[in-house]
Amino acid sequence: TISSTAEKVVYLVVFHLSFVMFVWSYWKTIFTAPASPSNEFCLSKADKEQYEKEERPESQQEILRRAAKDLPIYTTTASRAIRYCDRCQLIKPDRCHHCSACDICVLKMDHHCPWVNNCVGFSNYKFFLLFLMYSLLYCLFVAATVLQYFIKFWTNELPDTHAKFHVLFLFFVAAMFFISILSLFSYHCWLVGKNRSTIETFRAPTFRNGPDKNGFSLGCSKNLREVFGDEKKYWLIPIFTSLGDGCNFPTRLVIMDPEQLTVSSQNEPDKSSGANQSFPTRPLSESQNRLLASDTQWVESGPEEENVKSGAKKHIIVSLES
Repeated sequence: TISSTAEKVVYLVVFHLSFVMFVWSYWKTIFTAPASPSNEFCLSKADKEQYEKEERPESQQEILRRAAKDLPIYTTTASRAIRYCDRCQLIKPDRCHHCSACDICVLKMDHHCPWVNNCVGFSNYKFFLLFLMYSLLYCLFVAATVLQYFIKFWTNELPDTHAKFHVLFLFFVAAMFFISILSLFSYHCWLVGKNRSTIETFRAPTFRNGPDKNGFSLGCSKNLREVFGDEKKYWLIPIFTSLGDGCNFPTRLVIMDPEQLTVSSQNEPDKSSGANQSFPTRPLSESQNRLLASDTQWVESGPEEENVKSGAKKHIIVSLES
């Protein structure tokens, strides 16, 4: 009949489309190389030689501070030291970590995934999310189409053939994978909404004002755009549309009282004070942040908004460590 033919056509289209998107996303997740820091984060030859000669950690930190003074980094270690990778011999950008499995520093590293034999980070995080989503839909589609035969099996309406084992196996495998992937996908959706990586969930980045697990969060909408891009028509397609370069991230804007700023500025040493210099000191301008530049101003607390407009308050950048 026409209706049954149409149903078969719809079934085949949905099946092949979901399968193609699943394989495409999986392929991109596996074969997209993890992004590494650019050369500007590497020490110069002279600084590298001097760093290796120094035995005192304080002297080494002074060399790193001097090299990092013009870099867009705002997070430090828990002990307020510059984040430096001895293995790769570079200053780590914000949210960057060294992967022992890949033996490289990975930008905005989330985790090393054995299922894809690759690091999940800035370059392929969107592909990983789409892989989870299409895997979820694929398992749901398989389980839903097999469900009627599974019900017939339990009501003894299914013919006594070898297909019984196939029906049982297919339904249970699809259902179990669906439940497992659903929990993982839900967790990463929560991470995207909070603009955190898996590493940052367990260890909050450290900024000038201390650890702040929400330091990179700009609000759910902007956090989503940071991963999937500005154009929604490309969100569900496994092509790279994430915003930024992986080295430089817009951070949460916090309103501070002028008195607090005065006190903090008095407590901060002068820029020429050497190893005791507070780091980092300069904020990113909004023109450098596409997510921030789209709005005239983004603040976290509403009542203070009028004071900001009158000039009584100032914006500073608070950053997280990775």
